[in-house]
Amino acid sequence: MFVVIVGAGLVGTQLAEHLIQEKHDVALIESNEERARHVSNRLDCLVLHDEGNSLKALEDARIAKADALVCVTNSDEVNMIICGLAASRYPDLLKIARVRNDDYVRLSRTEEGSFQNPQILGIDRFIHPDVEAAQSVLSAIEHGAMGDVLAFADTPYELGAINVLVGSPFDGLVLKDFRGLVTGETLVTLVERKGECILPTGATALAGGDRIHILAKEAEMNHVFTLAGQTGQPLRRIGIVGGGRVGALVAGGLLNRAPEEKRGNLLFDFIKTLIPRNARRIIIIEEDYRLCKELSAQFPEALILNEDISDESFVAEERIDDLDLIVTATDNQELNMIAAVYLKSRGVHRAIALVTGSGYAAIARQLGVDVVIPMKSVVVDSILSHIKRGGVKGVHRIGDGTIGIIEIEIGAGAPAADKPITEFSLSGKGLLMLVNRGGSSFIPRGDYVFKAGDRIILIAKNGNDMEIERFFGISKS
Repeated sequence: MFVVIVGAGLVGTQLAEHLIQEKHDVALIESNEERARHVSNRLDCLVLHDEGNSLKALEDARIAKADALVCVTNSDEVNMIICGLAASRYPDLLKIARVRNDDYVRLSRTEEGSFQNPQILGIDRFIHPDVEAAQSVLSAIEHGAMGDVLAFADTPYELGAINVLVGSPFDGLVLKDFRGLVTGETLVTLVERKGECILPTGATALAGGDRIHILAKEAEMNHVFTLAGQTGQPLRRIGIVGGGRVGALVAGGLLNRAPEEKRGNLLFDFIKTLIPRNARRIIIIEEDYRLCKELSAQFPEALILNEDISDESFVAEERIDDLDLIVTATDNQELNMIAAVYLKSRGVHRAIALVTGSGYAAIARQLGVDVVIPMKSVVVDSILSHIKRGGVKGVHRIGDGTIGIIEIEIGAGAPAADKPITEFSLSGKGLLMLVNRGGSSFIPRGDYVFKAGDRIILIAKNGNDMEIERFFGISKS
């Protein structure tokens, strides 16, 4: 596969790194000379110092041979214009634009409610960073904010990331004995230990300080969290630090509706709502007085506090330390991390923090933040899910970003169809975690045979794309 990326910021660079690791061809266009030179020295791909909003620049990047165009500059308008230029000459090319203005995203919505309207400047997909981040926060809250939890559509299974506490039943447990401790269908899929990601075997022994990823049904997952030394409690009193776009989206989801002034707003239509709003008490803490007034009008049920979260006297006076959960969603990732850790030390039960990338996410987890949302990585995962072809329905990276979760639907002509699981192995190590067949989900055993129509979930280290393609017929490139 060949992808042209316009914009070599953190998202564009992360996306290019991942595609290159998976042996795909990449061309990067960047208007900033210093950034283009820096990226050219780091990445093994074609890097052009040019403006992306010209056909000449696109053609110099060999767009005529590309499978996809991804525009992730800092300007919504530039991203859309570039896609429009490409569409005028290459209408069959997959075109993805990152936009932050919900008015632009709304243009892509058809009357039937689908968010795929190729008539809008020829853009096939819009990626909205704030929506992606808010969805991740709401999903974490829905699962008790005890750790990172990835839910798989149309299955009762979840992939939960859990920190093993010293002295807990998991501390020292050898995985061959895991089923003697945890009942039901469960599977330990990954162990993170001192910066290293390990795809475990039955001989792997867990240790305090490990971060483990476990596949299980929701009921078993709660039991697993308890065994790991983490206890849950209802999240009824929730504080949101930062009343910007992400904070407002999270508040709207928690209150089970869009605010009156935002009814019909596409952003709020995206958000999955949770339990009835009268069961939640929402507090929004925001320094900007003007924004506080807007939030008060939008969310009359919520308590809006025009305060500085770093003011220790304010935390004590308003009893912020009595919260069940704090979500730090300001534009300052260092403040998000510090506020989350500080409030947990004061007695807040759970904390969710938004950060920019996976590097800060690792630091925040080590500091004790329960759930960390790396916004740039979330956007990259969303883009990858759209540009992967031949049956791939979703891509999600975990751990240090070198491990991927891939959801695939097996086509009738795939080489894997009617083959036993014993014929599937990856030289770089991987694991088939879950199968959904005809609405029934199960963890596959040794007698499993791949069938056309099966939706399977794989975990594999980066660099196995070509082998996966050969077995499942994902790509012809």
